[in-house]
Amino acid sequence: MTGTGVAALAAAGILLLALGTAIGRLTAGRGGDRPDLDLGTPVERATFHTLHTASLAAPPLRAGLTEDTARKATRRLRPLLGTEALCLTDRDAVLAWDGPGADRHRQQVMALVAEVLDSGRSRSVHAECDELECPLRWVVIAPLTGEEGVLGALVAYGSRESAVLVRAASEVARWVSVQLELAELDRSRTRLIEAEIRALRAQISPHFIFNSLAAIASFVRTDPERARELLLEFADFTRYSFRRHGEFTQLADELRSIEQYLALAGARFGDRLKVTLQVAPEVLPVTLPFLCLQPLVENAVKHGLEDSRNECRVTIAAQDAGAEAMVTIEDDGVGMDPDVLRGILAGERTTSSGIGLSNVDERLRQVYGDDYGLVIETAVGAGMKITVRIPKYRAGVHSSAVPRTLT
Repeated sequence: MTGTGVAALAAAGILLLALGTAIGRLTAGRGGDRPDLDLGTPVERATFHTLHTASLAAPPLRAGLTEDTARKATRRLRPLLGTEALCLTDRDAVLAWDGPGADRHRQQVMALVAEVLDSGRSRSVHAECDELECPLRWVVIAPLTGEEGVLGALVAYGSRESAVLVRAASEVARWVSVQLELAELDRSRTRLIEAEIRALRAQISPHFIFNSLAAIASFVRTDPERARELLLEFADFTRYSFRRHGEFTQLADELRSIEQYLALAGARFGDRLKVTLQVAPEVLPVTLPFLCLQPLVENAVKHGLEDSRNECRVTIAAQDAGAEAMVTIEDDGVGMDPDVLRGILAGERTTSSGIGLSNVDERLRQVYGDDYGLVIETAVGAGMKITVRIPKYRAGVHSSAVPRTLT
């Protein structure tokens, strides 16, 4: 998670504790609990209740501010504040209303909210109501903010003027704003990952596609059956590489795509390409970022064959390492100057193959932490060995795909 995300979470926690303590002090004088049960002090009980209620309201808000998420959140937030009615708005309309009085007050809300949307400051006013029995007499409007400014407002109605309601509504609005900021961070992270995957897809060389089709065409008359098999491999390879769903995949699927890539490369380079594949079956279901290994194998083939006239041996191994899967990709090609490699991984230098290396390294660190970046051993003329460690289980990392059988 980014530093901004950590700061936002910390702010949310502080707001919740402050709100829970305030509510606890308000209820400290209320009794009625059984004396033989240790349920904590009134302040502690109110704090726990606040945290629990907020935890139920958070998931909808983490999806952004929409009519559906606002409706789900207001059902939780109104009891938390103890208000007569509560509504959430964006900059254009009321998204959700919880409590009585919607028929009489809903049309007035956006007029009340307009000043808060412009100023970004909370305000409280007397609510206009023609009915003597109307419980909505006092309204507090607090802004909901995000990176782009004021996104909307939290509007809390009470039966009387209350400084406590003003403070509580402002604190809850700040907490809601934190959740909306985290939602935006989630969307930004998703957009970043999608952009990185697009960059990897763009790296699939048009020359590779052209050369693969040319190699397939060369077998059409001399060996039609092999041409057919290669065409199916090409179709599966491109279908997997350009799929549009899921940022994670399973090791079995990634390795199967690599097999297809190597089959196409073998049709082009013939006996110059030697491949050894060693895979422990127990690691096949392990989940990893999509297109995480394939660029590394493409890099090995490029440095082993396209940059040299010699034979090249590529060895791919996936082993069980306890809580992790250990994948190594090794070639005996031209290698790379370690200083050049460090510049590529640091983003200071770029090459056609370096884009894939730096992209994969960055995505591994984003998903698993800095301890899980690429480990690369290389020197000029000495080939390259890349080691990838993948935790078998990590919160938020999952794939719904069914592993395919490797051939």
